[in-house]
Amino acid sequence: MEWEPDPLTAKKAYTQFQLQQSKPLVRWRNTEALLRHNTLAILMPIVPLSVEYRLRRASKLAEESLLELAEIDLDTISDTELQSARILIGLSFVGFGALFTAFLLLYVSTLHPELNSTGQIRRYWYQYIWFVCLGVAGLFVLGREAMRSHSLNVTSSQKVPWDDQSSWN
Repeated sequence: MEWEPDPLTAKKAYTQFQLQQSKPLVRWRNTEALLRHNTLAILMPIVPLSVEYRLRRASKLAEESLLELAEIDLDTISDTELQSARILIGLSFVGFGALFTAFLLLYVSTLHPELNSTGQIRRYWYQYIWFVCLGVAGLFVLGREAMRSHSLNVTSSQKVPWDDQSSWN
C-alpha cells in the first residue's frame, strides 16, 4: 500500500478545483442576483399584477446598479479619497447616538414622570448604554481619522523646522 501521495496527481487535482479569483463586488453582484431571481420566481405567481410590475422594475434597477458597482476596482481607491467618508461615518455615529439619547430622555420624562433619574437609569440602562456606545464609537472613528498620518502628502519643502530629526542625535 502506498502511503505517500503522487505529487503529479495532487497538483492536477489542485489545479482542477482551484477557485476562480474574482473581485468581491462581482461575487456580491452574482450572489445577490441568484437570490433575487429565485425570490422573484417564487413571488411572481402569487402577487397582483401591479406589484409584479414594480418588482420587475426594481429588479431591473438593482441589476443595473450592481453591474455598475461591479465595474469599480477597489484597488484604485486611495486612502485620501476615503477620508471624507470616514469623517461622515464618525459624525453620523456621534449624531445618532446623541439623537437617540435625547429621544430616550424625552420618552422617559413624558411617559414615566413618576420615575426619578436613578429609577429611569435603572429601568432603561440597556438603551442608555447602547446609545452612549454608539456615540463613543463615532468619537473613536473621528479620533482615529484626526490622528491618521498625513505625512505621505507632505513634500520636503512643506516640512516644518521642528520636525528635523537630525537634531535629536
